[in-house]
Amino acid sequence: MNDLPLISVIIPTYGREEPLKDSIVDVLNQDYPHFEVLVVDQSPKHQPEVQAYLEEVAASGKIQWFRLNWASLPGARNYGVRRSSGDIILFIDDDVKLTPGFLMAHAKNYLQNPEIGAVAGRVFDRMKLSESGGKLQIEYLPPQAMNPGLAWHYLDLVHTIRPQQVLTARGCNMSFRREIFSKYSLRFDERFRGSAVREESDFCLRIRQTGYKIWYDPEAHLIHLGEETGGCHDISTRSLKYQFTFYHNNFLMALKNLTFSEFLQLSASLFDCQVMGHPPCNKNGSFAAILSRGMFYVLGFMNALSSVIQSLWNDGQTYTKLDQQSQMLVVDKQPSMSAN
Repeated sequence: MNDLPLISVIIPTYGREEPLKDSIVDVLNQDYPHFEVLVVDQSPKHQPEVQAYLEEVAASGKIQWFRLNWASLPGARNYGVRRSSGDIILFIDDDVKLTPGFLMAHAKNYLQNPEIGAVAGRVFDRMKLSESGGKLQIEYLPPQAMNPGLAWHYLDLVHTIRPQQVLTARGCNMSFRREIFSKYSLRFDERFRGSAVREESDFCLRIRQTGYKIWYDPEAHLIHLGEETGGCHDISTRSLKYQFTFYHNNFLMALKNLTFSEFLQLSASLFDCQVMGHPPCNKNGSFAAILSRGMFYVLGFMNALSSVIQSLWNDGQTYTKLDQQSQMLVVDKQPSMSAN
């Protein structure tokens, strides 16, 4: 068992209390023998009992607990990767429930197939399962699920029951070979804002350039509680901030990764579903609602286009640069060793 790869479990967290504690407990109860836990904590303050628990498990060496004074989900992922030691980097959310065999279910895929560079786990999303009555099962995803211009209405990692190659993973349950970060220098794009929707899709689409496959394994499953506050959520999906960042993030992903034809497909699908409110979005079809969503659609596209243009001189990795600068300050403050 000592030849099993070291798994770094990274938990970005913001504004979560008991669900975070329960998620950590489930990780520490894994039957996998070789793993580390890194909690990247962007919460300004915790409840006393949760604070005490985090201090206890950190002091005992069971977790590495990093406190940050900024909030960015992709920034937290990058921060955790830089401090991890594992051969496999696994991300989970701070409001999940795990079975004891969860880590092994991820690891076995890398041991069995060297072509696999990432594993997308199944997500028992309580909201989506309740919408379908828990009865829907999909054996194999349709071809559209591998088309980046169309995939987002066909890629179902909740109800799919058979292993298969997929286009992307869900951020609450995904793992990667370290080579993705070390050899190919891929990073999560810190320009994905707010709810950070599509940041994991952007990252996974760039994995295609490495030649590695992204493999879906339903055995690597967890329950996503989907807490309505905390995490990377805005308080309301109807908030103006959410609407703006939602379209910005979708268009940023598309402009960076899609062909012109795929971009047109995604733009049309996004407009039909999110703006017009047609199925499967099923949104308010009033003229005022459509006009409001259409305004954010246009503004989001223009802002994403600006983000891409600015990448000519600014890659947007703001939080990574802050971290690197702070590390340089720490080195500069260390006393130099004089020769004897």
